[in-house]
Amino acid sequence: MTGSDEAWKAQQEALGAFIKAQRQVANLSLREMARLTDVSNAYLSQIERGLHQPSVRVLRSLAEALNVSAETLLQQAGLIDDEHAGEERAAEPPAGPERTVAAILADPSLTPEQRDALLTVYRSYSTGA
Repeated sequence: MTGSDEAWKAQQEALGAFIKAQRQVANLSLREMARLTDVSNAYLSQIERGLHQPSVRVLRSLAEALNVSAETLLQQAGLIDDEHAGEERAAEPPAGPERTVAAILADPSLTPEQRDALLTVYRSYSTGA
């Protein structure tokens, strides 16, 4: 696998982890999310495991179901860069559990295990996360 293939695979896995964490924050099961997005739960599971790169249509459906901006998911998918996403972030509120969770999930210095541990601790202290 080439470096760019590995980077793409890592991007897919990060997107999947982000979607899964947002789904869990929203207290949605895979079946509930499938119903809300009109996407099969098997396909959603594959997206969450980083096995498939969803289309823009699917990303929009996921964003709506998860109550996050489509730009956030497009950035997580690597389809828009930080420069363009910054314009969207400027309009977002400065705080809130969703933003904290997103920041933890987006931190490239954390391993998936560290992200899970940090989110667990954060959720134990935050009633809104």
